[in-house]
Amino acid sequence: MFGKEARQRRQLRRATELFQFLATKLNAPVSVRLWDGSVVPLGEDVKPGYEIIISSPGVIGTLIRKPTPDTLLRLYARGVIDYTGADLVTFIETARVKNSRKKTKGLPLALIAKFASSFLLEKGEPTTVEHSFAGDETGLSREQKDNKDFIQFHYDVSNDFYKLFLDEQMVYSCGYFRDWDETLEQAQTNKLDMICRKLQLKPGERMLDIGCGWGALICHAAKHYGVQAHGITLSEEQLALTRDKVARMGLEGQVTAELKDYAYVEGPFDKISSIGMVEHVGIDNMAGYMEKVASLLPDRGMFLNHGITRPGKLSDKAFRRMSPERRLLANYIFPGGELDHLGHMIQAMEAKRFDVHDVEGWRDHYSLTCRHWCRRLEANKDEAIRQIGSEKYRMWVLYLAGCVFALGDGGARIYQTVATKQKAKGLSGMPCTREHLYGTDWPQAKAA
Repeated sequence: MFGKEARQRRQLRRATELFQFLATKLNAPVSVRLWDGSVVPLGEDVKPGYEIIISSPGVIGTLIRKPTPDTLLRLYARGVIDYTGADLVTFIETARVKNSRKKTKGLPLALIAKFASSFLLEKGEPTTVEHSFAGDETGLSREQKDNKDFIQFHYDVSNDFYKLFLDEQMVYSCGYFRDWDETLEQAQTNKLDMICRKLQLKPGERMLDIGCGWGALICHAAKHYGVQAHGITLSEEQLALTRDKVARMGLEGQVTAELKDYAYVEGPFDKISSIGMVEHVGIDNMAGYMEKVASLLPDRGMFLNHGITRPGKLSDKAFRRMSPERRLLANYIFPGGELDHLGHMIQAMEAKRFDVHDVEGWRDHYSLTCRHWCRRLEANKDEAIRQIGSEKYRMWVLYLAGCVFALGDGGARIYQTVATKQKAKGLSGMPCTREHLYGTDWPQAKAA
């Protein structure tokens, strides 16, 4: 018994020593709460209650034996690493220290050795999780038939779950804020209307929405612009809600939706939108995707592609390198997702005879959208855990918070690209100005 108590005291002492040393390097405004309830400030001026919680010495033992981002995520998902004091986005914003990696390089070897030796033989915390994709999560060896499994893993969590953090129209893509203080509901209505304006929709035109989600855009376009709208999705949950929405809005004669992969759609359509779907296509399939879209349009038919990207690099090899963070996203949240860079997507468009007219970056808008989503989900924590369990809930909150910072910092981007199919030579036929995009008749609640 004496030996166990001595080991426990030594572990607490070594952990305290390490975090006190890190405090001199980081001077972060948060604290660490250890398993005995003791609190170690990580800086001189910490915010009361802002704490990283380590629930047992086994947490440290597990991390020492396998110090990977995957281990850290699994321990967080199981709740043995936690935080308190604020919502996750606010906590991360508060805790972040500029150049933290540089500041913590070169820790004294003696300190590290004493710390590690105290925990190396400690019984670890379990790291098994239930919520992970069974298969090749990277999608690099995908076949067309695999797309449905990828999509349903992410989108078929349940419609009720998504209702906990999306707006009333269930729009699961970047909002468009005409003022940064606008509500999420207004920003999403603005976005739907901006897409319709960019596509210059007119009554009677046939519109296709590839990856139609829960049907907000096709219903908005039909109701307010008079088009015949058709949506496709690979999510059965989304399709069911979309069809209910169409019936509820009395749009059965104008709006249709089906469960179908884009590769098997038949046209023609006058206008095509793809909102937050291109991320699922895969870089190697981009040329084929653009070719398929082009085949569904007449000469001068319009295409709006809205998708998340990553900044380009000097070589394709460097760009394609799979970072640990991207692998985590693929394994636990978005299997099969692969972000291209803007230059390659535009190259693929132009190679298939598209004439690109507008490229607009929306990453500030998407960072704010994800901030709204993350806080809404946390505000509905109890109901979310009741529906999907604590493990999946914690992963989703972390995923949404990660998106806030990836987009806010510029590690991820998002663009809307407007192009027309250029089959025959001649002028594009586009308006001479962009006044049609920014008129004064912005909707307030007309899509509700």
